[in-house]
Amino acid sequence: MPSHPHAATLGNQYRGDRVLLSWLARNLPRPVFEAIDTDLDALGAHAARAWTEARSCSPSEPILTRFDAWGERIDRIESTPVWQRGAALSARYGLVAAGHDATHGEFSRCDQFARVYLHHVASEFYTCPLAMTDGAATALKASANQALIERAVDRLTSRDPTRLWLSGQWMTELTGGSDVSASETRARLDEHGQWRLHGRKWFTSALIGDMALTLARPQGACDGADALALFYLETHDDSGRWNGIRVDRLKHKLGTRELATAEIHLDGALAIPVGGLERGVRLIAPMLNVTRTWNAICALATMRRCIALATSYAHQRVAFGRRLIDHPLHAATLADMQADFEAAFQLVFHVAHLLGRSECGIADDHEKALLRLLTPLAKLWTGKLAVRIASETCEAFGGAGYIENTGIPQLLRDAQVFPIWEGTTNVLALDALRAIGSVGLQPLLRAGDRLLAESLQAPASGELVPAIEAIRHALQRAAEWLQHNSTDPDALQAGARGLGYTLARTLAAALLVRHAVAVIGENGERRPSHALLRFIARGLTDLSATEKMPAVDLLDPPSN
Repeated sequence: MPSHPHAATLGNQYRGDRVLLSWLARNLPRPVFEAIDTDLDALGAHAARAWTEARSCSPSEPILTRFDAWGERIDRIESTPVWQRGAALSARYGLVAAGHDATHGEFSRCDQFARVYLHHVASEFYTCPLAMTDGAATALKASANQALIERAVDRLTSRDPTRLWLSGQWMTELTGGSDVSASETRARLDEHGQWRLHGRKWFTSALIGDMALTLARPQGACDGADALALFYLETHDDSGRWNGIRVDRLKHKLGTRELATAEIHLDGALAIPVGGLERGVRLIAPMLNVTRTWNAICALATMRRCIALATSYAHQRVAFGRRLIDHPLHAATLADMQADFEAAFQLVFHVAHLLGRSECGIADDHEKALLRLLTPLAKLWTGKLAVRIASETCEAFGGAGYIENTGIPQLLRDAQVFPIWEGTTNVLALDALRAIGSVGLQPLLRAGDRLLAESLQAPASGELVPAIEAIRHALQRAAEWLQHNSTDPDALQAGARGLGYTLARTLAAALLVRHAVAVIGENGERRPSHALLRFIARGLTDLSATEKMPAVDLLDPPSN
């Protein structure tokens, strides 16, 4: 079927991605870049094909069959065709394995996340269980539980699709989402001295996987988060039957509909403690660092896809006698989207590199502290930014952007999950405050100062001096705001979101200015510097003044 003359088209999403190619060329050693180029090219070509194929067929969603023909409860989940091919593609291209492969050392995470970035949109959110699988492998390795490491990690990081395991991360309950202290799942010892889990998990993804990590309160434990233990369980027993798991229903969600998200009951599920029988939340921390970075990478991938489609459409669609791209206001709108994306890209891939350095054991204390600060900041900012860019993309397509089978509305529906998964924007903002309380703001300020000083030393920095000063001023304002409110916990919390946006945007700008002056010097490329100037022109800071009247006083009480 021929495409509509105005339909947006995609070429190879690797070869056509100037920002990705430039970052890889500048930040990876040449042998690493050359070693991964073929796989990235294949993923870029697959991304373009997958977009076209998705437009030519009806969308599908997973199906839950509770009973077989004879009335026996089976709770079988049938995945979509793309998901059925997910394990083979993930194993072939090492979407989890690359991050745990020592071949590329500190650049292993950069390699991995370049692959994930290219594949995310084509995967129909198969990246969700992959993120949890990566997080589970990371958490198990950090736990020092040798038996579980030997049992599961090689499978979780396998490049063989017949051996590759997927893992869930089952934390959310009706009584406790981000506040896991309210978790009601109980762990009891049976007559054989084995732990059995009983409770309801309200929102579980990757139920089609082979294992999960979940929180439960051991029998006799007191209330509160510290009394929770982290448990490992496999979803099926040796005969292939569910391991004490009952699937109540699949969730009907705003987006990510190809992903089977279920509400389940654990009814005596056999499980093994990952560590001790308390402080299980601490064992989750290595997992969250990884899954939050996946979230930011996938948000970034969504931004890139939105901009690629909107730009393609603007070059084809004619309105008022000219192509959309020839209308200055429309071109400026797309340019603003691109500028935000380029800044976000620099921040997220910098976090990926820091994660790789930390895991390789070569990060110094300053870099470890910076990673602790930047992980929640990158996630909170990119999650909201992806929604805004996806919404702007719907508008850029006009009426076509509101029609389901163009694929554009799905980008917006799916993007809305990024500010929710792995901690909402407010939860991440408060986590960033805790990070500042733990390691201070100095690691971020030092990183910004060093990036700006390095940029000023470059021969091509002259035209960007005003931008550099604006970034320096924004860092100073953030530090002053934090100091001014340091003795008022309520003011700190009320302004945490704005502080998070400010710190994320400002360090992203510092990273972008370093990149911009470098590429000007190397080949005269000025698009990154233009992106930087547009990005800064719309402001870096979002710092609220201390309010004497509590915000809640502005809100009407609920009417009954």
